Amino acid sequence: MQQPITGYHREEEGNWVAQLACGHNQHVRHEPPFTNRPWVVTPEGRQAWLGTELACKKCDLGAPPDG
Repeated sequence: MQQPITGYHREEEGNWVAQLACGHNQHVRHEPPFTNRPWVVTPEGRQAWLGTELACKKCDLGAPPDG
């Protein structure tokens, strides 16, 4: 299910995590060549992606919101 990004935070290891409108969180790492998300490394890039929809696998599974 597609869900818009509503914000971000960093987890313990320093990786960026997108907060989705559904209440789930999803890592948005930039780890080339496997994951190419250069927008996540700057505040301007993250701001520009607010509202963009990501596929939420937790919604597909019917998982409760992250705590």
